[in-house]
Amino acid sequence: MRYVLIAMTPVWFAAQPIAAQGFDTSPDVTVLEPVVVTSTRTDTVVLDTPASVDIVDGVQMRQNRIQVNLSESLNHIPGLQVQNRQNYAQDLQVSIRGFGARSTFGVRGVRLYVDGIPATMPDGQGQTSNIDIASIDRVEILRGPFSALYGNTSGGVIQVFTERGEAPPAVGASFAAGSDDSYRYGLRASGATGSGPGSMDYSLSASRFTTDGYREHSAATKNLGNARLGLQLDEDSSLMLSFNHVDVRAQDPLGITREQYETDPRAAPLARQYNTRKDVRQTQGGLRYQRRINGDNDLEMMVYVGQRDMTQYLSIPPAPQERPLHAGGVIDLQRTYAGTDLRWTTRTSLAGRPLTVIGGLAYEYMTEDRRGFENFANTSAGRVLGVKGGLRRDETNRVTSLDPYVQASWQLAESWTLDAGLRYSTVRFRSSDHYIRGVNGDDSGDADYQKALPVAALRYAVTPDMNVYASFGRGFETPTLNEVSYRPDGQAGLNFGLRPAVNNNVELGVKARAAGGLLTAAVFQTNTRDEIVTAISSGGRSTFQNAGRTRRQGLELGWDGMHAGNLRTQFSYTLVNARYRDDVCAPEPCGLNPIQAGNRIPGIARQSAYAAVSWEPPQGWRVGIDARYLSRIYVNDENTDAAASYTVVGAGAGYLWRAGAWEWNAFARLDNLFDRKYAGSVIVNDGNGRFFEPASGRNWSAGLTGTYSF
Repeated sequence: MRYVLIAMTPVWFAAQPIAAQGFDTSPDVTVLEPVVVTSTRTDTVVLDTPASVDIVDGVQMRQNRIQVNLSESLNHIPGLQVQNRQNYAQDLQVSIRGFGARSTFGVRGVRLYVDGIPATMPDGQGQTSNIDIASIDRVEILRGPFSALYGNTSGGVIQVFTERGEAPPAVGASFAAGSDDSYRYGLRASGATGSGPGSMDYSLSASRFTTDGYREHSAATKNLGNARLGLQLDEDSSLMLSFNHVDVRAQDPLGITREQYETDPRAAPLARQYNTRKDVRQTQGGLRYQRRINGDNDLEMMVYVGQRDMTQYLSIPPAPQERPLHAGGVIDLQRTYAGTDLRWTTRTSLAGRPLTVIGGLAYEYMTEDRRGFENFANTSAGRVLGVKGGLRRDETNRVTSLDPYVQASWQLAESWTLDAGLRYSTVRFRSSDHYIRGVNGDDSGDADYQKALPVAALRYAVTPDMNVYASFGRGFETPTLNEVSYRPDGQAGLNFGLRPAVNNNVELGVKARAAGGLLTAAVFQTNTRDEIVTAISSGGRSTFQNAGRTRRQGLELGWDGMHAGNLRTQFSYTLVNARYRDDVCAPEPCGLNPIQAGNRIPGIARQSAYAAVSWEPPQGWRVGIDARYLSRIYVNDENTDAAASYTVVGAGAGYLWRAGAWEWNAFARLDNLFDRKYAGSVIVNDGNGRFFEPASGRNWSAGLTGTYSF
């Protein structure tokens, strides 16, 4: 099967260090630098960017928080839904404008980067477990048509950037504790030597997090290390090296039924019976080389390599595994991945107006050795569950992607800017089956997916403080290796019948500086063909199918402002009307979750809102209160059950003081202040009705960080 895909590579979305989005110049207000979004030295302030993009400062993300999950600090971004499953075996549930909500583990439909290195594999599957909040400089969240700039993704892009080291050198240690016997220990070191050719900056961070978990059988341990080293080679060239390592060992409490959720939400009886769990170990490194050829031309090259090992124990009963075509109840895989991106930027003019043109080539490669084992063993004392038994699957899978791209940004008139680009993406899957026994024949296969993805945007500056824009993009999303790993009909082999999803995305937006802050608004519509959705999920394993046509229509509002120097207000509202447009009944005859045209796509909240007020002086007491609302979320395609809507409130306080070369920062925080009972996330189309993943009740955290500057 062949499909053709073109997108663009980013030109607007890597930001410089920022302070806040404040612009009020009255005498009693501190004037802060405007937020800048840049890539390959083409600077654009957020106000002038013709796309929905938000930047969150790392200092703000750490303020009065335990610094374990992105869900702590990104809930104020419009269009972004970050759900904490209370399950470190499955990672956060991250979706943008409804894309990614179907994921039962990891991140799907949203592209992730850490210091320019993809945290999303070539097939589109990613994870957030390797993101070190303690060393973040900023996070950029891109939504809408321009996500096609990054190739194989649909909803958006999240980029994380590590802080650069600065003089004088500093070292620090942190400790935090919280509910459910949760503890986090951290160490930091940073610094810089000189300036100009031969200078160097560095940032090192390491942490350990342990928890018993809110639910039964949800304990976890995570060790995380992150490093960044910058070298100024000469006047015109620089090199940035990055290294990241994460080791996670987590029990999996699984989802629970409606009855269990109502009577005992902490319980995990099936998880304890099968000892469901996951071990993940990932190491990666990369380098980025930048060189200024002359005043109008720049060259940039990025290369990276990594390895990810994972073992997962599922809750599949032994009886189904006795069938000769079953793949077993233990997943064991080792992945090796690598990639490169070579980019040239030139600045010239067209019709006497500035024109920036970027061209490049990106290549990614991943090889996976996947084996499946029985999750039981027969002993003289009887059958033992939750152990690695006999081999039931053995294959090698390979995924490659090759993406040439070109794009341009042209200021065609004083108040008008036109951006356009094209990326041609080719994604290839190859599978070699090594488990050929009896009726379990050779299930080797391959599939090629290709698509041309154009993107265009037109921006008009109404005034120096207000811009309006219109943008269009064509998105492309291939199935992941995990999504093709199992077939809905229960047969052996990969599900290469899955087709890639293709969407047309239109957005109209306005941005304005007002009253000391930035106000943004956008309306969007995304029409998708061959949407990839969950067919059924059971025992920790999911199968997928194409669901014909879908449509997402919505509205996003955002506000972030500083007042009276230290008072900060934030507000966001998101409306997403996501529905199926076709009846779908697959596999034939109809399975447990037939799709009817007009039904809502499960896993997506139709409405969400966030509001926060905080006092944030440079030193002394810092206090804040925030509230988050999420409307009900359907759990299956039939829309027969849903997680109820909820509003949760959190409050925190901290104190920052300096004594000589020391800086101390203490905090305490309460979340779910009114002890609201709600489902933090749902497992879409679970075959046994175990849809619900309960959230914590009222919970606390507190900590102290000490930093010494030499």
